[in-house]
Amino acid sequence: MSASKTFGLPFLKGHGTQNDFVIIPDPDGLLDLGPAEVAALCDRRAGIGGDGLIRVVRAAADPAAAGMADRAEWFMDYRNSDGSIAEMCGNGSRVFARHLVEAGLAKPGPIPIATRAGVLTVRVAEDTAEGPGLVTVEMGKVRLPGPDGVEVTVGDLVWPALNVNMGNPHAVAFVDDLAQAGDLLAAPGVTAGVYPEGVNVEFVVERGPRHVAMRVHERGSGETRSCGTGACAVAVAAARRHHLDPSVTGEPVTYTVDLPGGTLVITEHPDARIEMAGPAEIVASGTLRF
Repeated sequence: MSASKTFGLPFLKGHGTQNDFVIIPDPDGLLDLGPAEVAALCDRRAGIGGDGLIRVVRAAADPAAAGMADRAEWFMDYRNSDGSIAEMCGNGSRVFARHLVEAGLAKPGPIPIATRAGVLTVRVAEDTAEGPGLVTVEMGKVRLPGPDGVEVTVGDLVWPALNVNMGNPHAVAFVDDLAQAGDLLAAPGVTAGVYPEGVNVEFVVERGPRHVAMRVHERGSGETRSCGTGACAVAVAAARRHHLDPSVTGEPVTYTVDLPGGTLVITEHPDARIEMAGPAEIVASGTLRF
């Protein structure tokens, strides 16, 4: 069924540290959302508006996730705001899990979620008197695929960058001032040939011991208020910059990462597993008329 032929399309709106998403429940996999339709839904003036779109579908009902259905009931079909497909989204996975719990489709605690980067485990804490519990994502294992010598450019400025893969690609550059990243309306330049499918580019400054701040240009979306996989990549890059490698020391390393939309806490374990903890909220629901 095409969304363009649907008279009423139920949707929700959610965000994680102001990285916001259009959420489309499609448990039986009946919708065929093409790039143009996704882009229209994510349009902030003519559509619902969001940094990306999350289709909520049972893994068994989608060919992209059917092979993971024995490990995860639900598949997070994530699209960038321009309609392109992405492997996964860290902030989106927290919002996805929050929706499952609030919709009665899962209980608080650990929830396995299928993504194009594999199965993630997301833990939704019980709500407290102070508000909704935090959501912690097992982000999988980080890889540092190289090569050395990657560079990021904005105008005449050039910085060395670390190539970090969190299931999706990142180029992390440390700068003197986050304003040096410019307006991030256009994608920063990166070393040719390293990222044939595009890359998320993070600009980072030091804030204090194991504390950094960042801005990000997400491929297919432009600058966003937050990027979960980007925050993970930044924490790993900061640890290496500070000569902290959990695989060598045997001790986990935790960084606080400030983003324009809020704060995330990232932990890297000795076996290269990454955990990300932060808030996630569903803020609206409705029906879009066509």
